[in-house]
Amino acid sequence: MKILKETLTSITASNKEMERETRKKWDSLVKPMGSLGLMEEITIKIAGMTGNLKNSISKRAIVVMASDNGVTEEGVSAAPPIFTTLLAESTVKKITGVAALAEFTNTDVKVVDIGLLGEVNHPSIIHKKINNGTKNFTKEPAMTYAEAIKAIEVGIEIGDDLYKEGYDILGTGELGIGNTTTSSAILSVLLDLDVDQTCGKGAGLTEEQLEGKKKAIQKGINLHQPNKEDVIDVIAKVGGFDIAGMCGLFLSAAKNKKPIVIDGFISSVAALCAVKLNFFVKDYIIPSHLSFEVGASSVMEELELMPMLHMGMRLGEGSGCPLAFQIIEAGLYTLENMGTFEEASINSEALIDIRESEKVIE
Repeated sequence: MKILKETLTSITASNKEMERETRKKWDSLVKPMGSLGLMEEITIKIAGMTGNLKNSISKRAIVVMASDNGVTEEGVSAAPPIFTTLLAESTVKKITGVAALAEFTNTDVKVVDIGLLGEVNHPSIIHKKINNGTKNFTKEPAMTYAEAIKAIEVGIEIGDDLYKEGYDILGTGELGIGNTTTSSAILSVLLDLDVDQTCGKGAGLTEEQLEGKKKAIQKGINLHQPNKEDVIDVIAKVGGFDIAGMCGLFLSAAKNKKPIVIDGFISSVAALCAVKLNFFVKDYIIPSHLSFEVGASSVMEELELMPMLHMGMRLGEGSGCPLAFQIIEAGLYTLENMGTFEEASINSEALIDIRESEKVIE
């Protein structure tokens, strides 16, 4: 608990003065003000995080939290639990979706065993196992309160270590059969939403299986009555180790004043958990894409964040992060290399600020 407490007390808001300075620089460049939209806003937000006008994300990594979920016993997923381990091994072999995209974008991938069933002996996997998967939350709490804290602290420590190693930005990914079920359960509790609003087909279910998934989520919530005012209690009762670990990664980013990217639905729920623990965490989060999962838009609305991509993606694994890194890098490069009105001998006084009154990204 010490690591978590120290982290939460160390997190402060981003540098708003630096954001204003970066916006002023964008407005001096030879284009209509605000015409690059979200690309401008993301670079402004990063400047506020780091306190620097000039930033780079040349060294980047995606942290993939891998764990199993006991609720799969209820038939909430079409895939068997062994797939989690196989996908973790395939990721370090660089043959999964996130691995291919990471290779393409010069991004490192760090796979963490935070709760896989059984032992996985591979030198490239980071071993931080809390337990051999969670319990079936339709019968008992997914994990103990202490385990939830430990899993969050694993994420904090991994994030701290990577930022100390010189990584400029991290992406959040996960592997865990059944983790759209745990994410939907957490979201239903935290935002008081009906399971119909949070539960989708995940990796693919029949309509009958989907109804069973919804019933399992509702059963777990009714049985344990998680306290929505205590995020850790919610994670412990109906969550997963992967979500807790990613929650810790978001906390680490805010603590270190570095950017971190949300992938899709599951990591966005983890981000929501982190923001509930400390509101200022929101200043350090950048969403990549809007997941095709039912509850994804509800999380983005609650966090008041706008994903940069709408592509119908629902793979997970952290697969949206490499795409986001490319857009972020393009924005940072443009900010540094685009010419000014003065350099172009253009009088900008006649131009009107075309931005909407509210920010595109908070």
